[in-house]
Amino acid sequence: MKENFRILIAEDEEDICEILQFNLESEGYTIDVVHSAEDALKKNLSIYHLFLLDVMMGKMTGFGLAQKIRKELDLTAPIIFLTARNNENDLLTGFTVGADDYMAKPFSIRELQARVKTILNRTYSKNASAESTILSLGNIGLDNKTKRLIIDGKKVELTRKEFEILLLLAKNQGRIFSREEILDRIWSDDVIVTDRTVDVNMTRLRKKLEGYSTYIRNKAGYGYFFEI
Repeated sequence: MKENFRILIAEDEEDICEILQFNLESEGYTIDVVHSAEDALKKNLSIYHLFLLDVMMGKMTGFGLAQKIRKELDLTAPIIFLTARNNENDLLTGFTVGADDYMAKPFSIRELQARVKTILNRTYSKNASAESTILSLGNIGLDNKTKRLIIDGKKVELTRKEFEILLLLAKNQGRIFSREEILDRIWSDDVIVTDRTVDVNMTRLRKKLEGYSTYIRNKAGYGYFFEI
């Protein structure tokens, strides 16, 4: 139910906040508003199902806030960036630090409402893949129960790290993960690992994906992403 979803808006333009709050509350969401990243960090961010973050805010940007949400707080709630800056570098930066979507100002309220609804439904759907189900990805699948890769009906064994990397990329199709972020998420309990460790595992994964190796892609200078 939409009324169960709580959204935090972090935006330093009060008029935009009022418009967003009014229209999203009219859709049944619970909305909280802050006007800086610093104020956002004073809240219990674990209670929110989605974050709408302005990129340019005071001392700490929306990108900086997103990094803290993802890396320091280890929260996975979707993030949508709102920004007046609309160039490729900003777009890539947004997805690299954990964005699920990116809207350039001025934007259509109806479009934003539609994107919010789609992302929330996709993320929290009752039909979302459970640990015991198979995540289907085009002609391949990931079996969360057996931790195996399935290619055209054939089961392929993966190491624990290989499976975790592929699952991370596959669940966030199109989102670029830097080597550093992959290391932080997958090897958080290990001590001695390097960027090269990620590259080695990617090479092994591509080999095991056989004819579908191009599903794992690399954006030079930014990192890896999964795309069918």
